[in-house]
Amino acid sequence: MRVRNHRLLDDSDSPVAYLESPNRGGALSPRFLVMHFTAGASAASSIAHLTKKGAGASAHLVIGRDGAITQLVPFNRVAWHAGTSRWQGISGLNRHSIGIELDNAGELSDTPAGWTSWFGRIYPDDDVVVAAHRHDGVETGWHRYPEAQIMAALAASEAIFGHYGLEDVLGHDDIAPERKRDPGPAFPLDRFAGRLRGREDDAFPLYETISSLNVREGPGTGFTKIPESPLPPGTRLTVESRDAAWCFVDVLGVDGVPAATGWVHGNYIRRLPPTDRA
Repeated sequence: MRVRNHRLLDDSDSPVAYLESPNRGGALSPRFLVMHFTAGASAASSIAHLTKKGAGASAHLVIGRDGAITQLVPFNRVAWHAGTSRWQGISGLNRHSIGIELDNAGELSDTPAGWTSWFGRIYPDDDVVVAAHRHDGVETGWHRYPEAQIMAALAASEAIFGHYGLEDVLGHDDIAPERKRDPGPAFPLDRFAGRLRGREDDAFPLYETISSLNVREGPGTGFTKIPESPLPPGTRLTVESRDAAWCFVDVLGVDGVPAATGWVHGNYIRRLPPTDRA
């Protein structure tokens, strides 16, 4: 994929489907990419809403569960996807970012009928990831992202990152943590971001501990602590994989080289912006 005249082209060099949204602002010189879930019933219903005059919301791209991509706003125009938001001292991320909406029901409730969306659809267990959101640590169900959708999002994002020289990819829950939970723990944002940043510095996202933190041999408090426990606040880590609320991490030494590995609870680490890598 590539970008030409602020439109996304597919692998055959043809523009992806385009349905223009009237819900957009002025000129945009993007610095960031922001990932969202639609919390809707289908890509079609979300596109219909985001292109309805007066909806007060839009995004640059909507990506279906089958990987189909629809563009709603050119990449050089502001889309209304971020709302009240802040990152690295910047307020109002609509004016600084490109927004991608992924067709996904989002957070699910555990009901007697099964995992249920806010709009009443029931999802089978194999379409659900049970995990805790890093903002509250409470385990619940989240609609799974299919591989075709993730790969389409990655291909589109790589084209956008390369064309505009973006600085970072963020979740909506990074820039509006008090009110938003998308794209949620079912989306592999760490690996996704690592692939995109690798175009520039081949670096994985860095985290740091926000309190004294034990590292364990497995994902749970029943597993033995490794000898390096507890880690002091401010210890730097990279996250290699996740199991619900638990993260398998490399603990970095003062030289940035991994000094230990193990499992930590995700509530007690925070992702560092690129400017804090030094």
